[in-house]
Amino acid sequence: MASLSINNAACRCIALLLIITLFLSSIHATMARRTSRWAPVRMNVIDRCWRRDVNWRSNRQKLATCSVGFAGKMRNNIGRGTIHYQVTDPSDDPVIPRPGTLRYGASKLQGKVWITFKNDMEIKLQKSLMVSSFTAIDGRGASIHIAGGGCFVLYKVTNVIIHGLRFHNCKAQSPGLIMGPDSKILPVSWGDGDAIRLVTATKVWIDHNTLYDCPDGLIDVTRGSTDVTISNNWFRNQNKVMLLSHDDGSLRDKNMRVTVAFNHFGPDCTQRMPRVRHGYAHVVNNLYLEWGKYAIGGSMNPSILSESNLFVAPNSENKKVTWRQDMNVQGRTPWRVYSLNDVFENGAYIKKPAHVNIRAKPRPHYNHEQFFRVVSARFGRDLTKNAGALRCTPRSRC
Repeated sequence: MASLSINNAACRCIALLLIITLFLSSIHATMARRTSRWAPVRMNVIDRCWRRDVNWRSNRQKLATCSVGFAGKMRNNIGRGTIHYQVTDPSDDPVIPRPGTLRYGASKLQGKVWITFKNDMEIKLQKSLMVSSFTAIDGRGASIHIAGGGCFVLYKVTNVIIHGLRFHNCKAQSPGLIMGPDSKILPVSWGDGDAIRLVTATKVWIDHNTLYDCPDGLIDVTRGSTDVTISNNWFRNQNKVMLLSHDDGSLRDKNMRVTVAFNHFGPDCTQRMPRVRHGYAHVVNNLYLEWGKYAIGGSMNPSILSESNLFVAPNSENKKVTWRQDMNVQGRTPWRVYSLNDVFENGAYIKKPAHVNIRAKPRPHYNHEQFFRVVSARFGRDLTKNAGALRCTPRSRC
């Protein structure tokens, strides 16, 4: 009997150990699933593609494969025949640029050009810089300020990357001659003081820049420009932030397609985040820290899908996110800002239209080169916490 009791006790101990083991395994598996499910949202899809690589300096052109949204992958900027050009001289001559200056690399050189910077510098452009097609301006590894003079114009160009720069205090420009794309000397009359202005440009990616304090706007996408992605930028201290389409009469902009993703708006941004006419804008996974007049607005019957953004309203009475110029104007075609899975804090709101089927909302219909997974707006702060120009150290990740 004693032997039987001992055997029974041993069996019970073994059974208990098995139960405990299975229980702990279940907990471990659950935690692993949760980690696998939630950890990736701590860094957005663009940053995950390249920022984890400690050897990013020796593999800079991987960046071109990381873009998403309407710009698609920027593979036309890399590969065989690419010219690697380093800026060593912060000076500027708008007509006869010297080798080593930014204008020489961005305007004079032809073909695929990948531009980097030898060290920190502030560049005061004497006139607006007209960037050539197939040019990537990569500020990683240095603190590069484009300030106090002209800023960037992308005029009738394609396949351009602008990454890792700080634009501020741009100045309106008087008419004059400058070296344009592919070394052509051109007379220019515009220069309102925008940080980056697109004019009839296609396939452009503007990523991880810091932009503030310019007299007109920070980014304008105008006059038939399309297939643009504006991502991971930090916009602050600005009245008019982003304009998509030049004016009410720009009918070419009906074909405009722009993705605005993973950007940080604020503090002290008043309006146009963005302001859209005619075309289509997918505004997704951005963080809005207050606004003055409004965050997203437009006119002339655009299509705007606001998806999984985090809106934090100001403490003032102006809690409404959107603005529509032609809301009550008789004879105009009615249009809506469609909100899908946005999150609103501090009383922020978008007035949703009644009886609108989710399937009727204007989806972007990305192809396989443009598609990315939209993340819950609850993670808006995580997705945008590194927005703006990154300070990348030589021996670590960005």
